[in-house]
Amino acid sequence: MTGQGYVGTLGGQPVLILPEGAIRETGKSAQKNNIAAAKAVADAVRTTLGPKGMDKMLVDSIGDIVITNDGVTILEEMDVQHPAAKMLVEVAKTQDNEVGDGTTTAVVIAGSLLKEAESLLDQNIHPTVIVHGYRLARDKAMEILEDIADKIDLKDKKTLSKIAATSITGKSAEVAKDKLAEIAVDAVLSVVEEKNGKYSIDLDNIKIEKKEGATVDNTELIKGIVLDKEKVHPGMPSLVRNAKIALLDAAIEVKETETDAQIRITDPTQLQAFIEQEEKMIKEMVDKIAATGANVVFTQKGIDDLAQHFLAKRGILAARRLKKSDMEALARATGARIVTSIDDLSSDDLGYAGIVEEVKIAGDEMIFVRECKDPKAVTILVRGGTEHVVEEMYRAMEDAVKSLASALESGKVVVGGGATEEAVAKELRKYAEKVGGREQLAINAFANALEEIPRTLAENAGMDPIDILVELRSKHEEGKKSYGVDVFENKVADMKERGVLEPMKTKMQAIASASEAAEMILRIDDVIAAKKLEGGSGGGNQDFGGDFE
Repeated sequence: MTGQGYVGTLGGQPVLILPEGAIRETGKSAQKNNIAAAKAVADAVRTTLGPKGMDKMLVDSIGDIVITNDGVTILEEMDVQHPAAKMLVEVAKTQDNEVGDGTTTAVVIAGSLLKEAESLLDQNIHPTVIVHGYRLARDKAMEILEDIADKIDLKDKKTLSKIAATSITGKSAEVAKDKLAEIAVDAVLSVVEEKNGKYSIDLDNIKIEKKEGATVDNTELIKGIVLDKEKVHPGMPSLVRNAKIALLDAAIEVKETETDAQIRITDPTQLQAFIEQEEKMIKEMVDKIAATGANVVFTQKGIDDLAQHFLAKRGILAARRLKKSDMEALARATGARIVTSIDDLSSDDLGYAGIVEEVKIAGDEMIFVRECKDPKAVTILVRGGTEHVVEEMYRAMEDAVKSLASALESGKVVVGGGATEEAVAKELRKYAEKVGGREQLAINAFANALEEIPRTLAENAGMDPIDILVELRSKHEEGKKSYGVDVFENKVADMKERGVLEPMKTKMQAIASASEAAEMILRIDDVIAAKKLEGGSGGGNQDFGGDFE
């Protein structure tokens, strides 16, 4: 209701608690509106699910275009206003931050849980009963996932490639799926570390650079670092073999005094002496660097013009103003130590790379640090025909790398293609019978919501979703747990044989965050927003009526 919000009366007089123009919705109306908004968000990304999913073109107010089928990218680019709809955007963001893939799955499940809850609300089942049932179902689903998951090992490159390929399938990058999957696996295996019998992967150690021009097939893994920088002086070599690399967090220039100081020069000879002294100091700095045997210098700070000249004369390749993250990555890749004072630089601080070269790519100079001995940081250089293609390739590669990291960290994988969701749904229905009561209805609703994934995969591939679901259920009743929707052959098939594998963590996170968001939305029965009055104060300025596009 809009207008003067009030609660009850006092002596026949209404007691006003909200300002003029406030919007308030209560009871079923609030629930229906919130559910409708959340369902609209889920429907927006539903058609992108699976290998046959379609892409979305998003155009912002200044005409910038994004073409993608990555769930979180779509939802971040959409200007979602409705508060309940924003909660589904949060689900996608959490999924992306935690596991990097399965964002669309998480949002579709959340939308489906709310759709199922709506029909229970229509049967006058209290929201708290539904929420309790959903919680029981969620906890049981986690147990079931643990049971049906398979263990994976670092040495099993074949399985790891399947995980990466599954993540890439359905994106524009699919044309070079096998090559990209191999690159992602090699990158992850280069930086993986074993701690207390568990694998850990710091994704900061895998740098993904993107440059348009060339084709997707030109994407490559560099066992080292690619810097979007150029050498500071044209006289410097463009290629250095057996590079000894110095990393400096110090400027190669004469420092200005930190306090205000004046130098009074009264005749030209003094000026000449002053300039010569400055030159001498800079030359000494360069000599110190060269004395360590360094033939490549990277610094976070600046390099004086004169220092550039001296470095070029010594045949040293140098680049300046590098990002801190790039410096740290170089240290991990080459084994160099970052030094904050040139005086302290010694040959022990230098790193090694087989080749350091400046290459022109798509009109820009880039420095490649290749052939590092045992790099703990690597770079994937993603290529693609146009800016939009390369952006989508970048997102696909990022998803593949994050999926592999999730799989190795949890050590378990499950089957894709809707097989896992169907297997969990089947077990949940059995569990519902044991629980009984009204919660049983909510647990069954949870199982139905999970089946939205195989249903959507079938729909997006142009198959009849009802026929596919009936066949899928009967296969699972026969105990064929790895059967899912094969969208390429338009039938139900063994997805493990097809090599469709996903990290268990992806599914767990998707079900957990979707369930929590749905539970939170269901518990809301009163939505109050005071619009700002002109010239006055008020609450947030959000409009969340029926319009939530």
